[in-house]
Amino acid sequence: MIKAMFKAWASALLCVSLSVEVAASPTIRERTTDLRALLTDPARQWAANTTVSFPGSTNFENATERYSIFNQPTYTAAVSPGTEGDISKVINLAKSYNFPFLARAGGHGGANMSDFESGVSLDLSKFNSIVINSAAQTMTVGPGVHYRDIFDPLYNAGFYIQTGSCSCPSVIGVAIGGGVGRLMGKLGLTTDALQSVRLVGADGVVKTVSATSYPDLWWAIRGAGANYGVITSATFKIQPLSNNNGGNAFMLDFVLPAEKSLEYLNIIEKSFNPMPVNLAGIIVFNWNSTHNVSQVVSDWIFFGTEADARKTLAPILALNATFITATLPWNRIISVSGGGSDALNCVPNKLRNTFNLNLKTYSAAGWQQSFETLTDFLQKYPNGRGSQVILELFANNATAAVPSSETSWPWRDVRGFFQELFVYDTGDSVTAQGAATYGSQLRSQFAAYSGYSTPTVFVNYARGDERIEDVYGADKLPRLAQLKQKYDPNNLFAYGHPIPLSYP
Repeated sequence: MIKAMFKAWASALLCVSLSVEVAASPTIRERTTDLRALLTDPARQWAANTTVSFPGSTNFENATERYSIFNQPTYTAAVSPGTEGDISKVINLAKSYNFPFLARAGGHGGANMSDFESGVSLDLSKFNSIVINSAAQTMTVGPGVHYRDIFDPLYNAGFYIQTGSCSCPSVIGVAIGGGVGRLMGKLGLTTDALQSVRLVGADGVVKTVSATSYPDLWWAIRGAGANYGVITSATFKIQPLSNNNGGNAFMLDFVLPAEKSLEYLNIIEKSFNPMPVNLAGIIVFNWNSTHNVSQVVSDWIFFGTEADARKTLAPILALNATFITATLPWNRIISVSGGGSDALNCVPNKLRNTFNLNLKTYSAAGWQQSFETLTDFLQKYPNGRGSQVILELFANNATAAVPSSETSWPWRDVRGFFQELFVYDTGDSVTAQGAATYGSQLRSQFAAYSGYSTPTVFVNYARGDERIEDVYGADKLPRLAQLKQKYDPNNLFAYGHPIPLSYP
């Protein structure tokens, strides 16, 4: 029965942690270009392995697939380049012929993109190489590489790296927006593992960007990278599994009824505040369709031995619950934990309406209020009972140890993430309105418990209606805007969560 309960978790994790989409906006004149004629003109001289596609074809559907279809962009054409030169060609054509394009890596951007209309999808799926250098302890990947693609190659080579909570986002897409996950306490953000990237800028020129090459741009792309170009490859520092219990972790999964929620949440606030460096918890409030009640679903991962895990998790193990436990190798944590729901979490083209916040303080009272408010929504809107609230609770030792000045990512003190995920059918205006009302209410309610003075959210989890200061940080924005003016003065990359050309 408990396995069946976990099925309700199938869409719980916000895989938008997932990736940032890079978009270009026409700003000079009205768009009148016939994109089909332009892109199929023999004068383009596309590389043999570059594909140009249009609506109605399988290639086009694959090149425009998206994790969430909520307020999604619309496309007239897609280009799937096989070379960096053809990426440059698309950028230069967009400037010359004034059409918008959206660079697509994992297709997991969750921002409102409804203002992107009739543009070109610059699909990067063909840049899918993985190169592991064991001697240098590095991994180089293209933007078409998803987390699921690196687990086995890294593990088999004796290494691991910090990742998000789902297997489907692009590794690079996650990294340039920060990259949060269960290993924030031990290894920091995914962006902290970056060593260099190859980037095609607004000028169409390919650049190697690192601490010693374009160091100002290097600072900007680690937290706001979608605003400065299209990354074609990235090299990351990887860690030996021997430094992490041989790559093994202890998993503890369970489900609690609504009447046990406050007791459990109080245990978390009292006993795991701050979170131990090698522990991570994901708690989901959702609906049990078998019993028609709300419930609390939990997944805890401890990076260490089972004996140490049981000592650390003793306050939770004292609860009267049915526990699912296992020792998992690093490469199987995401596929097995949470009732093995990752495969369903990653089903694309679903309507997913999200409202999210950063979390600096742990508050059982705030969490309980959110549980009760969500329960009210689920009771009133039966067609929205796939909706959930998710708490990602992570240690931040290694994340906070990196000086704030090192990268543009502004939330080094964050200790977790509050996520609302509303799921309902396209065209269901009644549930959509309920989701909009309750989503805003929940976000506003919990902001008071978040530990921040304003409702902050990091860019990969941002919805698109937030103040820009609450996404990028008021202290980071002046420099980010200066670099935007320097590297993209015509505001070519201007959708999603755009950096302004001047600030304030």
